[in-house]
Amino acid sequence: MSKTPSDDLIPEKDLTRRLRIVINGTHAKSGGGVTYLRAILPELVKQQGIELHLFLHRDQVEHFYPICEGVRLQLFDHKLGFWPTLWWEQVSLPVLTWAMGADVVFSPANFGPIFARNHVIMLRNATSVIRLTTTLRPMGYWLVLSAATLISLLFARRAIAVSEYAARVLTFGLRRLFNRKLNVVYHGTTKPLRERESNRSPGSALLAVSDIYVQKNYHSLIEAFGKLHQRYPELTLTIAGREIDSSYSDQVRRLAASLGVDDAVHFVGHLDTEALRDLYQECHIFVFPSTIETFGNPLLEAMSIGAPIACSDTAAMPEVIGDAGLTFDPYDISDIVYTIERLVKNPSLREELGKKASYRAKSFSLDTTAKFTIDVLRNAGFVGSKYVRKPR
Repeated sequence: MSKTPSDDLIPEKDLTRRLRIVINGTHAKSGGGVTYLRAILPELVKQQGIELHLFLHRDQVEHFYPICEGVRLQLFDHKLGFWPTLWWEQVSLPVLTWAMGADVVFSPANFGPIFARNHVIMLRNATSVIRLTTTLRPMGYWLVLSAATLISLLFARRAIAVSEYAARVLTFGLRRLFNRKLNVVYHGTTKPLRERESNRSPGSALLAVSDIYVQKNYHSLIEAFGKLHQRYPELTLTIAGREIDSSYSDQVRRLAASLGVDDAVHFVGHLDTEALRDLYQECHIFVFPSTIETFGNPLLEAMSIGAPIACSDTAAMPEVIGDAGLTFDPYDISDIVYTIERLVKNPSLREELGKKASYRAKSFSLDTTAKFTIDVLRNAGFVGSKYVRKPR
């Protein structure tokens, strides 16, 4: 599940003191950042001996409402935009956290306030997406993010990587240098409210879930679906997620139209938790074609439901899926077609993989994620005092 923190020590005088943690939620605006915080906050507040403060901009509250009991919410009204937000995070936030006596500042993002006391970052956005960009603006964004990640990693007291893949690519070839401050803590999920009844029954609904960016590789999935639809005209494909990259979204829609499958491909946009859970329950096969992913929350969500899964064999996906699904080369359209078709034609294989997926998902529990996360934060917050071994 996770590697334990490299310093399994906490200061003797602080064994009974509550750890005051500030979570810097500035970067949680959509997608995985929001999903992670919404899921982990209720689990973090269950941990003993902590005092949890959540810093958000007022415009972010809608993504987290209602705030779970036990979290002390602090809202800010600084100007939005890159430079005003950067100034607030790098200057105002460290001053505020020092003034309130925070022991740790946790930024669940690649970068955060480098001068904050005992700062912990989370390596979760793969900057290698830059190799897929073809225009200057996105390229500039990923270059800046790469630089900010490296600088934050240098200054951070600790860093959490959400997978071994994230730990490898987001240390930029310098992992040995950062090993003492770096811990791998996988994301977790909760047990679904209800299990799928059966994966053997006939069906025609393919499902893909994620916000729409170029690295999500929907163009390859649409091409593969076009070939599958010729053989199985009853098939449909539902894509759930915000169209963040409008240019790429338009490209994918045009591709579906040119292949004559636009009536069978449904873009449903962002859905609330209940609606998304229903889609996972009702789909025939879940497909995850992403080429660059540091973890893949939708993949784990589909596993927890017990859906038959066909997913990419690159980046962090093999760490998550293991042998609980079929994998394909995301750059090979024929391999995508072949892999999905195996599931379409074989009810017993769907049944077997659905059970495996559900079983494997149990090893990624939110409770364990929260415990390891707090362990890392404790080690960061108690640096600088006389140490004793942490009680078991």
